[in-house]
Amino acid sequence: MKTWKLFVMFVMLALLAACGGQATEPAVEEQPAAIASPTLAMQPTTAPTLPPPPVSVAGEEAGTAVEAAPAEANILRPWPRNKFGYGVQVHGNATVGDPAETMNVVRHQLGLDWIKAQIQWWLVHPSPDAGQWFFYDAVVDEAAKHDLNLMLSVVGAPAWTRAAGGENGPPDDYNHYTQFLTELINRHPGKIGAIEVWNEQNLDREWATANGVNPEDYVRFLQAAHGAIKAADPNIIVISGALAPTGDGDWVRWADDFAWLDRALAAGLLNYADCVGVHHNGYNIGPDVPFDQAGSTAEAATAQFRGPFDNPHHSWSFKTTLDTYAQKIKAIDPNAQLCVTEFGWASSEGYDTVPTGFEFANDNTLAEQAQYITQAFQQMHDSGNVWLAFLFNFDFGNKGGGPTDDPVPYSIVDTNGIPRPAFGAIAEMQKSD
Repeated sequence: MKTWKLFVMFVMLALLAACGGQATEPAVEEQPAAIASPTLAMQPTTAPTLPPPPVSVAGEEAGTAVEAAPAEANILRPWPRNKFGYGVQVHGNATVGDPAETMNVVRHQLGLDWIKAQIQWWLVHPSPDAGQWFFYDAVVDEAAKHDLNLMLSVVGAPAWTRAAGGENGPPDDYNHYTQFLTELINRHPGKIGAIEVWNEQNLDREWATANGVNPEDYVRFLQAAHGAIKAADPNIIVISGALAPTGDGDWVRWADDFAWLDRALAAGLLNYADCVGVHHNGYNIGPDVPFDQAGSTAEAATAQFRGPFDNPHHSWSFKTTLDTYAQKIKAIDPNAQLCVTEFGWASSEGYDTVPTGFEFANDNTLAEQAQYITQAFQQMHDSGNVWLAFLFNFDFGNKGGGPTDDPVPYSIVDTNGIPRPAFGAIAEMQKSD
């Protein structure tokens, strides 16, 4: 049986090192940078695949069910521009766990509107004639049955589409990707609310090409994808692939996300996206802390992980990242909006270890994780800049490889499937349009 596993993308501080088969970059203590947002890949696991747990809220024993009010009809196509979407990423492989119970919990206990799942194209079509849709069909179908709007992140070109081989980049012929998108939409008519076109294409782990991590190439790729999606279903929201917040790179292995976005916007990115994708995982500072004010917070005095405090850089800060993206896109189109397709805070509390490269999780208590997540949802809602927001993650905690598996500290259920405090906080959180 297989499950998703999160990998650290690369690192530019002494505490963060590149992994996943990539050569380790030399650590430069004074150079500003951050690890990339998590990226997903299929990996074997022997971890238990327990069903999602009932909700537990403050003042109740873990595992105590909270009766939820009946949900009103929730699927809206197209999703209104003036309606904020509350979402969470779920384990997208339908062969792991029970997709029906997952959707039931997200809709009726967490009370969310949207789910995100990631589809690995190469897993469906390891060869041109293969069609292993059983990995994903139940996730798509159960989301619709449970009145959830579905966003799919579609990544991972099969090796047979790339002369260089591997799945860490786009196909040589972009038409292969557009054909897959058309096949996906036609297989699940009316069940897909949004599609994110690729993932963290400012990193060579995701966009390894002869031209490096080239923004202009991506815009051409997005243009082709946008045309195919709208031809198959004009109600689907097209989201540009979210970037990995990071520092200066060589434009072959990685590129600063702010600089990459500037070039992509100049190349016409907004012409082919209904929403601009954003990633940020909040390290060990809160969602309201600008990067240049982290050193004056109370956390600066006690934090073991020193990056945001001793080495200020925009990539550490959730607030700075979202605010700056919004400024950049609205300078071109005042009506442009962000879709935050991955955000969260990792906490190692309750575990005796932490994934390598994620030492910042030691500084976040479970109570802080809950506080930061709900505060971030409210902050995004109130900003008026964000259309859809997806927490990373709901159920990787009990479907991964234990505490050293990268997604596990971010999960709002623990390795035994018991809700962490963030679960109850989200369930009780007011959700406003």
